[in-house]
Amino acid sequence: MTDDLRPAGTPTLEDVARAAGVSRATVSRVINGVRNVDPVIQEAVRRAVASTGYAPNRAARSLVTRRTDAIALVVSGAGVEPETEAAEDAPADEAEGGEGASFTGQVFADPFFGRVVTGVVNYLRPRGMHPVLMFAETSRAREDVVAFLRQGSADGALVVSTHAEDPLPGMLTDAGLPAVLYARPARAARISYVDVAHQDGARLAAEHLLARGCRRIATITGPLDVPAVQERLAGFRDAMTQNGHPYIAIAEGRFTQESGETAMERLLAEHPDLDGVFAANDLMATGACHILRERGKRVPEDVAVIGFDDSSAALACRPPLTTVRQPVEAMAAEMARLLIERLGKPEGAATSVIFEPSLVVRDSA
Repeated sequence: MTDDLRPAGTPTLEDVARAAGVSRATVSRVINGVRNVDPVIQEAVRRAVASTGYAPNRAARSLVTRRTDAIALVVSGAGVEPETEAAEDAPADEAEGGEGASFTGQVFADPFFGRVVTGVVNYLRPRGMHPVLMFAETSRAREDVVAFLRQGSADGALVVSTHAEDPLPGMLTDAGLPAVLYARPARAARISYVDVAHQDGARLAAEHLLARGCRRIATITGPLDVPAVQERLAGFRDAMTQNGHPYIAIAEGRFTQESGETAMERLLAEHPDLDGVFAANDLMATGACHILRERGKRVPEDVAVIGFDDSSAALACRPPLTTVRQPVEAMAAEMARLLIERLGKPEGAATSVIFEPSLVVRDSA
């Protein structure tokens, strides 16, 4: 790195090196994230950076490294596509009948995404890197993401996909762009991803309901074309079958509280004597609890309810939710780590990291 583009009077690498008692080259290696630097020296350099007020000159650094230190954090899904050229030229809220606003509103309403952002930011920020939030709910928006990366506006992409048929992962790999996914892709793609052992988590829920004495058990799934939903359902069914309960009632939701309410109403109409419910996320479980209370059912005395995620919704629910915890923040941080590793080794093979879930017992079951 060079300090040539730095305004006069601002702290330089030499200032940091003197304060840390190391060479200028060592300071440069620490600031640029080179791994094989003694942790004690790294800490000394970080303290010296803080005490001198040094800030890396990003323009100079970009010239040397060809890196922006920006990472695209992309929430991708399937929205309503514009039907005409005129529609494509209109603003997003007009062209899509408000679908873009609906998509982003749903994203921000789900506490899951906030946890992803927290994990990504907490990992990137100490490394001098920053996420750029992007939404890709239409074909045009997905093309914009690919163009943004091709133009070098970000070094790579972290992708959270909300739809099974999402073509974005394939578009990124076809373009040779570095990217990592949150959750296994529905379509085969040579791309790294992080995920949780969904079947194991669902088994924990089934075993807990059975241990409570529940025997007429139902489940509220997410969209059944999503791989994670399929795995949670398979794990739940498998555990129930192994314990002598080959049939469970099923209602499909959309991961929203409203869809959980609708699904719970349907289940109660068809199975008024049910005594246990496993919902595939906390928002739907919260909706289920709301409807149960409206119908005069006590939770957990009459109907025990378990969610999935251990999000803020689980604590806000009344009663607080027993839920299967997936360590979202740790998974998001690992996603960022895998991307940075890929940036350092562009020819490296795709990999996957699977996290283990755990059951958090509260008052709903």
